[in-house]
Amino acid sequence: MNMSTKFQVNRRQFLRGLGVTVALPALEAFWPAKALAAQSVAPATTATGAPLRMAFLYVPNGVILDQWRPQGEGADFQLNKTMEPIAPHRDEFQIFTGFEHQNGFAGPDGAGDHARANATILTGMRPRKTAGADIKLGVSVDQLAAQKVGDQTRFASLELSCDGVRKSGVCDSGYSCAYQFNLSWRSETSPVAPESNPRLVFERLFGHGKGEDRQRNFALRQERQKSVLDFVLDDAKELHRQLGYNDQQKLDEYLTGVREIEERIEKAERFPLPEPGIEAPEGIPGSYQDHIRLMMDMLLLAFRTDSTRISTFLLAHDGSNRTFRDIGVPDGHHYLSHHQNDRAKMDKIAKIDHFYTQQFAYFLQKMRETKDVDGKSLLDNSMVVYCSGLSDGNRHRHDDLPVVVAGRGGGLLHPGRHVNLGRAPMTNFYVTMLNLMGAKVERFGDSTGALSNV
Repeated sequence: MNMSTKFQVNRRQFLRGLGVTVALPALEAFWPAKALAAQSVAPATTATGAPLRMAFLYVPNGVILDQWRPQGEGADFQLNKTMEPIAPHRDEFQIFTGFEHQNGFAGPDGAGDHARANATILTGMRPRKTAGADIKLGVSVDQLAAQKVGDQTRFASLELSCDGVRKSGVCDSGYSCAYQFNLSWRSETSPVAPESNPRLVFERLFGHGKGEDRQRNFALRQERQKSVLDFVLDDAKELHRQLGYNDQQKLDEYLTGVREIEERIEKAERFPLPEPGIEAPEGIPGSYQDHIRLMMDMLLLAFRTDSTRISTFLLAHDGSNRTFRDIGVPDGHHYLSHHQNDRAKMDKIAKIDHFYTQQFAYFLQKMRETKDVDGKSLLDNSMVVYCSGLSDGNRHRHDDLPVVVAGRGGGLLHPGRHVNLGRAPMTNFYVTMLNLMGAKVERFGDSTGALSNV
């Protein structure tokens, strides 16, 4: 058997043994010669020892500001029409006026404000304008927190959406769809794709099947993954001795990836599989409201079972043209957002804004009703950011962003007020959040420092 044939056989065995867990890297030895020419930090806890949680809920296309902004500042404020649904929880949230993302504005990049709205909201960074594979942005605040504190739970973070995932192609004026359909970025070139099917979220968190079947399936899956890894590692080490220097480097990188998978499996074994107390959802509901609320229920379950402490939820991507016939708005949201001060269109957008606030109110109520390990509510021990990457969708403004921060952060936040900042990078607040989570930083994105008095 010549060397080329030998490598081909080994490669087939290697991939078959590995299954679908990890792919073997492209190695020079597999190609003909002519083709070659052509830090772990303990998470912050509350004073009672309960874990501190962080969540980000995103709504698209900005709002009608004159129906969003509260009247008055400090504790003496009055909610406007759009915010009425969360009135029962006014002592549990802060409204911030003045947050901005300067990297969302056009600058030299021209059109593409919806892509930039999604891209900047949790990173504060300017996305590279490309429709190709050379995407570049920055690590998002949730993922930076996950890197620091995610080892304390079964899942470092949980990414949710009510949209399908688009990882490639052009979505907004020359920007890759990766910017517009992801909130979370693990690195400057790697978005973390969200899941939109509540059943798949449930099965990821709690396993397949019912009751005891989930526990058995979980154990079997762990055993199967272990045997696969053992086989792959032995086979890879044998292959390593037969490769040239460049291929050995690639294979070393591959083995590092395998070891990371092994570490994740070992980590998962440290945590017992929680029992959620409910059966798995059937799938994606036909009603948008039902879909949103079911995903919120999954997020609540993840927090309640301490499966994760960090989550993002993209209710809809910026530029979404979803219709809202159930509330009497048959027009597309994005179409309406370019209202040119047409009051009829603005009133329809205000209805959509009100709809989204109703869903937020549902989540706040659920979080408030759910007791944490210290007897307080999950909301008491959380920081929940509800926001949009645009303020005025008609003019594509990335300043004066609509932002509500709910929860007491385990006693570290001071809700029940409206805070007018004048103008401030939203990333200043993220510096504060990261520090409260135990992920100590001085700067993040385009921040100028931590935000005080929160």
